[in-house]
Amino acid sequence: DYVQHKHAPGTTGANDFYAMMDGYLAQLEALGCVIALTADHGMNAKVAMDGTPDVIYLQDWFDAWLGAADAHIVSKARVILPITDPYVVHHGALGSFATIYLPADTDPVKACEKLQAEQGIEVVLTRAQAAEKFELPADRLGDLVVVSEYDTVLGTAKSKHDLSGLDVPLRSHGGISEQR
Repeated sequence: DYVQHKHAPGTTGANDFYAMMDGYLAQLEALGCVIALTADHGMNAKVAMDGTPDVIYLQDWFDAWLGAADAHIVSKARVILPITDPYVVHHGALGSFATIYLPADTDPVKACEKLQAEQGIEVVLTRAQAAEKFELPADRLGDLVVVSEYDTVLGTAKSKHDLSGLDVPLRSHGGISEQR
């Protein structure tokens, strides 16, 4: 995963890594091994036109729209990012998929429509729509599922994602646009 975050396809670092892996895989094949490869994300840089990370902080967005609940509950809505590792040199716990739990008095369809209008959002789905589209168990999803566009990532609150350690353009796990 490290190489895919640090080196774009076609660069010397990426090509050297893949040549090394090809050598190891050839050795396994020569031994008669069956080899299957898979990837967990695409390769697009997640940056704005000026090269800075292009992040939509969903918890901040929902807090601005719905407000914070009270002193004991930070937010009315709750944003969950399945990618939560803290390796800033990789992706700073930013990815292209999020699930949101809404307060009981918030209409999920209205929330979908409002959030879908944000630049950088590819799709916002209700729980039922997301369960069907992605073949996921509905009881493990929030009220909404959000997927960002190819060059944008999703975060919770800006204060919870330290990107100061990035030394190359942000590259993170991709969404629907990177299935090709």
